Amino acid sequence: MNFNCNNYSRRDFIRLSSAFAVTAVVPKISVASQKSKTNIILIMADDIGFECFGCYGSKMYSTPNLDKLAADGIRFTHCYAQPLCTPSRVKLMTGKSNIRNYVDFSVLDKSQQTFGQMLKTVGYKTCIAGKWQLFGAEHYPKEVRGTGTLPEDAGFDTHCLWQVEKLGERYWGPYLRIDGIHKQFPKESYGPDVCTNHIVDFIEKNSFKPFFVYYPMILVHNPFPVTPDSKDPKCKDKQKNFADMVNYMDKLIGKIIDTVKSQNIQDNTLIMFVGDNGTNTSIISKLGNLTIQGAKSKTTDYGTRVPLIANMLDAKGAVVCDDLVDMSDFMPTIAEATGMKLPDNVKIDGQSFFPQLKGQKGNPRDAIFMYYNPRPVAKPNQESSFARDKRWKLYSDGKLYDIKNDVMEKSPITVDKDTQETKTIRRKLQDIINSMPAKPQMIRKK
Repeated sequence: MNFNCNNYSRRDFIRLSSAFAVTAVVPKISVASQKSKTNIILIMADDIGFECFGCYGSKMYSTPNLDKLAADGIRFTHCYAQPLCTPSRVKLMTGKSNIRNYVDFSVLDKSQQTFGQMLKTVGYKTCIAGKWQLFGAEHYPKEVRGTGTLPEDAGFDTHCLWQVEKLGERYWGPYLRIDGIHKQFPKESYGPDVCTNHIVDFIEKNSFKPFFVYYPMILVHNPFPVTPDSKDPKCKDKQKNFADMVNYMDKLIGKIIDTVKSQNIQDNTLIMFVGDNGTNTSIISKLGNLTIQGAKSKTTDYGTRVPLIANMLDAKGAVVCDDLVDMSDFMPTIAEATGMKLPDNVKIDGQSFFPQLKGQKGNPRDAIFMYYNPRPVAKPNQESSFARDKRWKLYSDGKLYDIKNDVMEKSPITVDKDTQETKTIRRKLQDIINSMPAKPQMIRKK
């Protein structure tokens, strides 16, 4: 059954509230009763927009496990990420807008508190696997190199990661850092498999205690090599290989879901899946009658609008929720689900969507704010910021767009052409912009 999460019937509310009953009582549980706490698995795919999933209407790609996760859970239609990976990761892990704490590409500043650190304070075992890119690896400029955060310092008990201090391959014959030790795998090893197996082992060893898994996936970022399931092991067609990568990404997520079920903890495990930005610009996808070219690194809808699927595995029935969700919202959502304490005297920009996961209306956002400056040291003139709701988008330079009718942002509405409606919208979104710092607070200069 599909319905808007703002229009739950009484029957739907009771059904979903019952399905999420375990989570509903989590926030004030003591460490002594930590076994009853909700496990969290947060999966973030690399470089994939909403247009690449069957549950969002795609007929081009095969994503049966995620489609099933959505069919038994909640699919959000208005989740927005930063247009690029590091900005999204910093925002996701800290609950803050980039205007408050973004430093530079590939850097999470050591001063920032992450959801990993905070979950450990309430008794969670923590694991991360996949892609890090937050320390400033050896191949970055000297202004950036080694100035970020290591995974063990970000609150993770165990890790299996690509690109921490060093680069190396991520797919075939990967070079990974596992619990502080770098390991070169043989050429027949596939990096995403290694990372997923690390997570599976972690879940199996920790299923009797509360745990948090953060899986910033290696897939489906370019380059576009074949996967272990590709029919032609020598295929060089990036569009075909990308489709295989999407399918393999879904397969690995299915493996994690199966592990949760095999440990009989599905009634106490919340799984969330999201993308970190839009699809690579070299990939062209069909979505119904639409032809969508990937728009990674662009602030348009196709560069920022990403899938978000959430599921407690014992829930039944599809919910389609059109509430706005921002990457900063994950930290307060996890906090509400687990009893994690948000940092004192720190401005958190996120807003919890946990009530929606329990079948309640919650307190949906009216708008989101985005500050984007991907590489301020190397390319200092790429700064932009905007506020938007589900239809309208106002940049800080005054350009207003009706995204519903101008998704590619070709025709800005100028002040002299404002109607009474656009005047009201402009004031509303400008108030959001004005509520944020006028200048970035932590960006480094050359």
